[in-house]
Amino acid sequence: MCLLPSRFIYVCLQFLVLYFPLQESQQSTADFRVYIENHTRNPDDLSRKQIRIYQLYSRTTGKHVQILGKKINANGDDGGKYALLVVETETFGSHIRIKGKESEHYICMKKNGKIVGKLDGRNQECVFVEEFLENNYTALVSAKYKGWYLGFNRKGRPKKGSQTTQTQQEVHFMKRHPNRRFDPLEEFRFTTVTKRTRRARRLKPIPSTS
Repeated sequence: MCLLPSRFIYVCLQFLVLYFPLQESQQSTADFRVYIENHTRNPDDLSRKQIRIYQLYSRTTGKHVQILGKKINANGDDGGKYALLVVETETFGSHIRIKGKESEHYICMKKNGKIVGKLDGRNQECVFVEEFLENNYTALVSAKYKGWYLGFNRKGRPKKGSQTTQTQQEVHFMKRHPNRRFDPLEEFRFTTVTKRTRRARRLKPIPSTS
């Protein structure tokens, strides 16, 4: 009967001890990578981590985005039922879907850049990416059509995505709670100085000290 040298047995045991944990670690890494890819490409209700309700204040109109159904505009009053938005945030990144609380339609961007409301918001055309700007406003760029933003003109009508850029005021929004209650994390007050206000300041009488 041939006996294996004890040193050979020791080396084999050391190899097994090192090999199996390494294999398990590589398997776990691979499984996690597949998990991320699957949930990023095919987000569903289970992959969303947060649902928030707020309004989107439009810098252009001074009013709020409202979803009436298929039609969307930025002429909503503060606290208006069509201006209340349900914002569904996905697990990975800042990808969101925006639904009207009353109409239950999602804001979507068609391939021609037109903004419309749809009942089914699972399509990638209904996904936007939040971009937080230096002026404390938020811009929403289409996740499918890169460089195309959600925006509204001065009359509150939607602009085509192809006609928007991040620097335009038409695509700048602020998150607000109903009835003028700002989100503490988003609150930022703006003072617009115009020629008229500068002139008014110069003409303002100095109060008498007597």
